[in-house]
Formats: sequence, structure tokens, C-alpha cells
Amino acid sequence: QVQLVESGGGFVEPGGSLTLSCTASGVTTDDYAIGWFRQKPGSIQVGVGCFSHSDGSIHVESMAKGRFTMDTTNDKKTVHLRMNALSPEDTAVYYCAAQFVHKSCLSYGTGWDDYIKVWAQGALVNVSS
Repeated sequence: QVQLVESGGGFVEPGGSLTLSCTASGVTTDDYAIGWFRQKPGSIQVGVGCFSHSDGSIHVESMAKGRFTMDTTNDKKTVHLRMNALSPEDTAVYYCAAQFVHKSCLSYGTGWDDYIKVWAQGALVNVSS
């Protein structure tokens, strides 16, 4: 059974940095991608980007481009979302999810999160002074 555990959320001042980690267990293949999403208070969940173990592609949505990056550990069990230059607008609960259908980030867009069935528990990122 595939499970994802997220860690690294917390409080940070504007302009600061924070790294979220998404660790997978029970996965027996490298043919999948990790998607990152966030949900601000009172808003719907939106995509932040994805990291593909399948083909190595990475996609970062425009609101995070140039500030957020993603990488993985050598054993491919953990994907990091590294967030820099954070602003109060980035305050949200962040979720990672395992995508076994749309395995490449090259096709990232509307509907990329379809068929996702494995989600982490979420991590609160609070950017405030």
C-alpha cells in the first residue's frame, strides 16, 4: 500500500525559505510522479507543480516559478519542495500526491491531477511577520 508522509511545514517570515519533504513508502516502481498542491484558507486547491521520477521532468506553476524548486533524494523515496522568497500570499496547506497515470510533468496542466488516489496529510505553511 502506497503511503506519503509530508514534513517541514511551519512559520516563516516574509522573504524567508522553507522546505517541504514528501516521503513515499510501499512504492515498488519509479514510474510515477509527485505532484504538489496548495489550498489557501477559503479557496480551492490549486497545483504548485510536479516532479516526475519516470522521466525526470519538473514543472513549476507560474505563481512559484523562480522561487520554488523540486528535487529528490538518491533513493527516490523523498521529493523536496524548496520554497524561497516566501510571501504571505504563499500561506496555505501544502499537499503532495502520487500520480501513477500522468507520470510525466511535460503534460502538466488542467486535469493532470485526475486519477490521483494517494495523498499526504498536508503541511501548513504560514508566512507572516
